[in-house]
Amino acid sequence: MGYNARLRVAICGGGIGGLTTAVALSRYPDIDVDVYEGAEKFGEVGAGIGLFPRPWGIIKKLGLEQDLLKTTDMRPQEGPVTSFRYRISDRREGLDFYTLVTNGNLLVFHRADFQKVLLRRLPKSCKTHCSKRLRSYTQRRSGPIELLFEDGSTTTCDVLIGADGLKSAVRRSLLGEKAQAAQSERRVAEVAAINAAVDPVWSGTNAYRALIPAERLRARAPNHRVFTQPSQYLGKNGYIVAYPISHGKMINFVAFSSQHNLENTTFGGPWVSPTNKSEFESIFNHWEPEVQALIDCVETPLRWAVHTVRPLGSFVSSRVALLGDAAHAMTPHQGSGAGQAIEDAYVLATVLGHTTTTRESLGRALKIYDKIRRPMALEVVERSRLNGQYFSLYTGSQDFSQLAGRVLANELQALGDTFTRNWEWAWTTSPEAMIREALRMLES
Repeated sequence: MGYNARLRVAICGGGIGGLTTAVALSRYPDIDVDVYEGAEKFGEVGAGIGLFPRPWGIIKKLGLEQDLLKTTDMRPQEGPVTSFRYRISDRREGLDFYTLVTNGNLLVFHRADFQKVLLRRLPKSCKTHCSKRLRSYTQRRSGPIELLFEDGSTTTCDVLIGADGLKSAVRRSLLGEKAQAAQSERRVAEVAAINAAVDPVWSGTNAYRALIPAERLRARAPNHRVFTQPSQYLGKNGYIVAYPISHGKMINFVAFSSQHNLENTTFGGPWVSPTNKSEFESIFNHWEPEVQALIDCVETPLRWAVHTVRPLGSFVSSRVALLGDAAHAMTPHQGSGAGQAIEDAYVLATVLGHTTTTRESLGRALKIYDKIRRPMALEVVERSRLNGQYFSLYTGSQDFSQLAGRVLANELQALGDTFTRNWEWAWTTSPEAMIREALRMLES
């Protein structure tokens, strides 16, 4: 890192959030950027990443639109777009009850393709380092921040950005700093709350993911609706999402099994592991034939125990900032985790890149980032959590299995209206106001 630069930024984590931050910072030639990735090489786990119109606006601002569209058949659409079709399915005969209509469409990309586009767009001046997993950092009142990596090597920077995911080492150190400060002032309850947020917690939900060859499903159910219509099958304590990908050659399948009473507990066992379908089959064995056809075609599912981060009181500590899953890992029930990381990245790069931000005023700039982004990100965390409850019919005293006919149809219509209202922010709002507010605060 060059000392002549206005700022020397270290980004821990080379996933979507970290690399988007690096691309956004590359617009400021007087900022030096180093990206430290813990893995031996850059590579994304997980199949898909979905972007609603809101984060897609930022992708366009960064000039990434055309490169990303080359990786998919999908094209952005404006105006009302028919998205998922919803069925109640935990019974012998399923019932179509709702069609989600969004303003503009959800664009879906393969994570690895998305990451490659970001890596290609990094300028030569941005250095990337693999096999560099952070152990801890030390920041004093003045002078650079010192980083210590698991391999024993060290480096320094002016600003540290923790984009190192769910099990973030930057979050661990940052909350350690905050707990120490609270301890020194004998704020005992605060110390306990801070320490409780260090480790991720289980959401009570497991996701079982699989890719089903379309030919296999066609042999089992030639006219299955998922060939033509992305569908969500809802029922008590779980739901299933299925839609075609890869030019229609494969069906993306995810079955969610939820025990909402176990939210914020510890999950026993590996968080991601191959399993067999017997682990989740029994949950869905009384569901409608369409669901059975899908499950029959699943061969080697991956179980993903969905973990989250408890809401943090701040995403920053002096000259260190968290973003993406490190700051606010959320459930996937609104397809908005990656989009929120992209918004974090853009706002953070905007405040760091601003001419008023110097080594001396970094603390102020990061407080502005925190003030702008944290309320929004935590609101999305909660909305996504609620959608997970709605989709698994965890809606208080209402027992859908006891309803039929017109009463059932009315209750299901109301449920569809509820989860849509809870989700509309993703396609009816824009990050523009947030970016303007950040600039106003910097300049005032």
